[in-house]
Amino acid sequence: MGRSRIGLPARLSTMVPPVLQPRTMARLRAALFVAALLPLSRLFYLGAAGGLGANPVEFVIRSLGTWTLVCLVVTLSITPLRLATGWAWPMRLRRMLGLFTFFYAALHLGAYLWLDQWFDLPAIWKDVLKRPYITVGFAAFVLLLPLAVTSSNGWVRRLGGRNWQRLHRLIYPIAVLAVVHFWWQKAAKNDVGEPLAYAIVIGLLLGVRLLRWTRGRYGSIDSSANNSSIVSRRRTS
Repeated sequence: MGRSRIGLPARLSTMVPPVLQPRTMARLRAALFVAALLPLSRLFYLGAAGGLGANPVEFVIRSLGTWTLVCLVVTLSITPLRLATGWAWPMRLRRMLGLFTFFYAALHLGAYLWLDQWFDLPAIWKDVLKRPYITVGFAAFVLLLPLAVTSSNGWVRRLGGRNWQRLHRLIYPIAVLAVVHFWWQKAAKNDVGEPLAYAIVIGLLLGVRLLRWTRGRYGSIDSSANNSSIVSRRRTS
């Protein structure tokens, strides 16, 4: 008989322990923090070196928006990674990744309001009416605000674990709005290749959650039905 083939998630779960030592976890957090700041550091470097291109304001705004999406995708990948590998430690990085998503989203919006519009409210309003994707992006940011504010353990205790989880499920419509925002912005230039890639990845990540929820919901219904059938048979026997 041939050797049994082990899938990649199973191999990873055997190579890396499900729980990391505190010192290893601290180093991983520090490395992730530094890595998440590299895109912003790159923008500062390019700005100082005159490498922002012919339209530096647009380059900055677009770059910050792209890294917002990247952080969002990585954040949404944590739960599927845990389900696939059995690792518990990535869940301890999810809060930091979520806060970096908010960080880059705030910079993205701030760059638009300041560098592009100079806080000119009438001009901003005209731009919103002209380009609806700005409205969609702003809606995503507004929904992201309470998630950033309530990310601490203190807010988990104040709201209660179940209510906190319900609130933080807003990340799902936020992800959809973020993709729509990017898609509409690129569609104006007939360039939807990159938004399509993000849409597929985010769709798969949300699909994993939907499949898990469906199995849990209907699996529990089938289980309760089977238990009721067994009890009724015992009573009639």
